[in-house]
Amino acid sequence: MGTDPAPVTLVVGDEELLADRAVSSVIAAARAKDPGTQVHDLFGGKVEPGELTRLTSPSLFGDPAVVVFRSAQDLGKEVIAEIVAYTKSPSEDAVVVLVHPGGVKGKALVEGVKKAGAAVIAVSKLTKAGERLDFIKGETRNAGRSISGAAAQALLDAVGNDLRELAAACSQLAFDTPGKAIDEAAVARYHRGRAEVSGFTIADSAVEGRLGEALEQLRWALATGTAPVLIVSALAGGVRSLAKVGGAPRKLRGGQLASHVGMPPWKLDRVKRQLNGWGPEGIARAMQAVAVADEQVKGGGTDPAYALEHTVQVIVASRTGR
Repeated sequence: MGTDPAPVTLVVGDEELLADRAVSSVIAAARAKDPGTQVHDLFGGKVEPGELTRLTSPSLFGDPAVVVFRSAQDLGKEVIAEIVAYTKSPSEDAVVVLVHPGGVKGKALVEGVKKAGAAVIAVSKLTKAGERLDFIKGETRNAGRSISGAAAQALLDAVGNDLRELAAACSQLAFDTPGKAIDEAAVARYHRGRAEVSGFTIADSAVEGRLGEALEQLRWALATGTAPVLIVSALAGGVRSLAKVGGAPRKLRGGQLASHVGMPPWKLDRVKRQLNGWGPEGIARAMQAVAVADEQVKGGGTDPAYALEHTVQVIVASRTGR
């Protein structure tokens, strides 16, 4: 592993992904030097005076420490004075990382530790398209692949400016694409596959009992901004269709059945296939789960993503046949 980490590092800027990576790289460097390194994660507003001294003092067991101060803009005046004084004569047994988003709040800390000799890693938002294209190329290179300029541009157009999403897309493309080079066709395939994930795709996977696929599609849909309400509505529609077709009189066939349940024939055929393995109790259980999720997503619960994942799991578990 490269060089030893600096005694004090200031990570400053408003790009969260790059800030997280900078912190991880300091921790990795400290652990490469000594695998027994302890990591202490602190949050600005909650740090008491004296905590820095306690955590950076040589430990009884001789294990070195990395002390990370996140949201450093919220540190109190006394703590800032303590950190600046510490930066002038840091402990040999510790590494300190300060994470500050830039901006005016907590500026005394930024200026103080810079003057006192802290190493600085700037992680500003990548505002120019050219910088984001360079980021895509760098991510692809780190994954051992190359990407053409046109393919990088197509990916940026498809995914948007969020670095976390771009990084996830690069890693997925590197994993999915055979050969070394990622071209426009690979990006188009990737994006088409992802863009087509809608609430209905998730509902079909769930009622057909494909749990892994349904959860992956659900996470992608949420990450790309599909409203939880639309996903619940599609899940409800999928389960209701099973109930309608499953509960229709046996004697009805073809066109009569289609008009009785109010579905076009192509959809009716699909639902009949999906009914395989479902019984009345399972359908009732799935409908109840969807009703609960609907209430939670519309304000009754705090975490729509968790509510939706749980519902998909209950729907798949309610299907008796496999």
